[in-house]
Amino acid sequence: MSRLYKKYNLDLRHQPEIRQATPTVQAPSLVSPYLNFDPAYITSDTGSEFIFPEGASRQRGRFELAFSQIGGCVFAGAAFGGVNGLYSGFLETKELTGAAKRTQLLNFITKKGAVSAQSLGVIALMYSAFGVILSLSRGTEDELNTMTAGTCTGLLYKSSAGWKKCVRGGLVGFSLAAVYCIYTSQDRLKAILSKD
Repeated sequence: MSRLYKKYNLDLRHQPEIRQATPTVQAPSLVSPYLNFDPAYITSDTGSEFIFPEGASRQRGRFELAFSQIGGCVFAGAAFGGVNGLYSGFLETKELTGAAKRTQLLNFITKKGAVSAQSLGVIALMYSAFGVILSLSRGTEDELNTMTAGTCTGLLYKSSAGWKKCVRGGLVGFSLAAVYCIYTSQDRLKAILSKD
């Protein structure tokens, strides 16, 4: 035994009063080995263990969702671009072999993955920014915000390519947002259609 344990008498094997302090009845939950008590005594409910400030909703808002949307789009763009780069690389490097082919394949995967990740990330950033601004300015979160944010994103993303492509980008954004709203609001649409 080390000198520290001898000096402070921290050898728990020779102190039966501490060892007997553990509960003799089997509790349904785990017993904490550090605090020597059953944590079930201090937790009253078995529901959510998150703390929400007073007045805050239990659902994440548009701003909190923006981070996961942007990150998910960046990763999806990188995956799509990487697969596209792998396919293009195989087509372009048929005549190469060995290390030269491997290097060219990695270059194709990296370049196409980065371009797709950046493009989808920018689109997601614009969509999220428009969505947050509309949600804060209108004070509500509904399908109108989603469709307006999608349309504005398409218009802004293609604004530097001329007005025809800008309008086409707006229509694509509106269409994607409409499909998303229809998909996520099926219960509400059924309720509206059943009233008629």
